[in-house]
Amino acid sequence: MEERVLGRTGLRVSPIGLGGYPFGGVNRAAGWDPFTPQGQRTAIATIHRAIERGITYVDTAPGYGEGTSESLFGQALSQGGYRQRVTLATKCRWNGSAQDVLDSAGASLRRLRTDVLDVLQLHGGMFTPEDVHHILEQGPLDALRRLRQAGTVRFLGFTCEEPWTARPLIASGAFDVVQLRYNLIYQGAALHALDEARDQGMGVAVMRPMTSGILQRTLRFLKPEWPEAEVYEVALKYVLADSRVHVANVGMRWPQEVEQNVALVEAFRPPEDFDVADLPRLTAGIYRAADAEVRDPRSQPAE
Repeated sequence: MEERVLGRTGLRVSPIGLGGYPFGGVNRAAGWDPFTPQGQRTAIATIHRAIERGITYVDTAPGYGEGTSESLFGQALSQGGYRQRVTLATKCRWNGSAQDVLDSAGASLRRLRTDVLDVLQLHGGMFTPEDVHHILEQGPLDALRRLRQAGTVRFLGFTCEEPWTARPLIASGAFDVVQLRYNLIYQGAALHALDEARDQGMGVAVMRPMTSGILQRTLRFLKPEWPEAEVYEVALKYVLADSRVHVANVGMRWPQEVEQNVALVEAFRPPEDFDVADLPRLTAGIYRAADAEVRDPRSQPAE
């Protein structure tokens, strides 16, 4: 896989990252349970396979299974030099005190069996102006900076489900990395946050690039003849074809899922004349784009 540079961090990362939620969540319909011995062995095998196949960005959080996901990553990365081959990102609370951030980071370091977190992100959903003030002025940001100064965290970030609420934190210039919800059906970030993060030189990771299965589930009822594998492929290519995105975090449970995703990425090269970042998203823009693609008969000389 061709690596991308994660914004001003300078870190080189694979276009897809290994998302850690599945290693802390049960999916009985699919026969997945990372809390069982067999599930844990499979999770570790999946992490190893992902790294062996060139995935160099892994993302987890204490909230994924109350530390289970971090612990599984810790076990996997402590073996065979795997830790040195990845950029390791995890998260912490944003709505507590500075001490809460420090305590959370310390616990994550222990579970992940590492001395350094490459990226530590405030784990957010939707931020109000009061939330932004709390983060920037009442402890959480200060704690992140203390961790960076101590050398236990290299780069600072935050995550956000509703991208428009991320804009004040992006504008603050305090963060190196932002992780946004952005995919084929949730395109709000395309209108503002992605441009603003790019202009700040931030590294951009994407959560839910495959729509968390929502698009596939919808089409199962509305367009059942469209094979889910094709829907999945289009969703992944959509995110990878946006030049503002550096890494898309994809949840993978079994080694075969790693193989399928890596194969898609290795085979895909965004067309040279197409960038999802440039897609018009308002009616007037769509009209102008369509007009530009055809010859206007009014411009032709009269015979």
